[in-house]
Amino acid sequence: MTTNTDRISTESGIEQVRHIVVVGAGAMGSQIGMLCALAGFEASITDIDQDALDRAKVELQQRMTRDVAKGRRTDTDVDTTFGHLTFTTDLAGAAARADFAIEAAVENLDVKRRLFTDLDRIAPQHAILATNSSNIVSSRIADATGRPDRVCNMHFFNPALVMRCVEVVRGPDTSDGTVATAVELARRLGKVPVVLNREIPGFIANRILNAVRDEAVFLLENGIASVADIDTACRTALGYPMGPFELMDLTGIDIGFLAKQDRYAVTGDPKDQPSKSVSELVQRGELGRKTSRGWYEYDETGTKIPRPTEQVISS
Repeated sequence: MTTNTDRISTESGIEQVRHIVVVGAGAMGSQIGMLCALAGFEASITDIDQDALDRAKVELQQRMTRDVAKGRRTDTDVDTTFGHLTFTTDLAGAAARADFAIEAAVENLDVKRRLFTDLDRIAPQHAILATNSSNIVSSRIADATGRPDRVCNMHFFNPALVMRCVEVVRGPDTSDGTVATAVELARRLGKVPVVLNREIPGFIANRILNAVRDEAVFLLENGIASVADIDTACRTALGYPMGPFELMDLTGIDIGFLAKQDRYAVTGDPKDQPSKSVSELVQRGELGRKTSRGWYEYDETGTKIPRPTEQVISS
């Protein structure tokens, strides 16, 4: 059976792509940058915060060391990969020689539009500008550039080094060649691309996942079951690798909160607003694993500890 990605692959301009710049050194950006370097591309991870770059480098080195210890990679592979990878606060210097840019900054439309304006000014005219946004469609960003035909969503999943799917989302002005190149890049990074021919906030996987999350929060807030029992049901009855609350803690509760806020700003539908319990967690700064407290608590080893329901949500 022929798929969309099979049909457009012959139109790819992937041979032009040698240097990839990733904007944002958080968990997603740093791992996307590492994926590019592992695939043999020259990759630059950029961030305005040198501390974030330093943390990203240490975390990637630790991850590669574990892979070597488990026999997944060799020391030579790792050395070669880091030889392809740079970490820099100089966005202008990195973007000036980029053939493909992937933005992985905070889920804030104004921030993304400013970044794309900068990238459009700096990057060569042939360069494709992709956003890794999990919710904001590229048409809301493309008009901040002079190249809307070379703007798209290229959405990786967390953790990007592990998860296989990449959603390539076509905006109304995105060219066939841009989609084809993004699809082929995903393949060369060892991923399985899926193409959305029309934009929709949340795309495929997250729309389905958000429906599960909304139902899980509904069950919790209405006193039907605890966080731990809802997660257990999803793992043991539905075969999920982790429950919806565990996953929210892993990816960051604030990420989902911001995505909900953005969707509500677009639709005006009250059901798209963040839930009461999610809003309260964000207000308290309890964002999941990265703050050692969210739907669960996490000790110094990262071990998950259930929290009493009354500590998670107010009555």
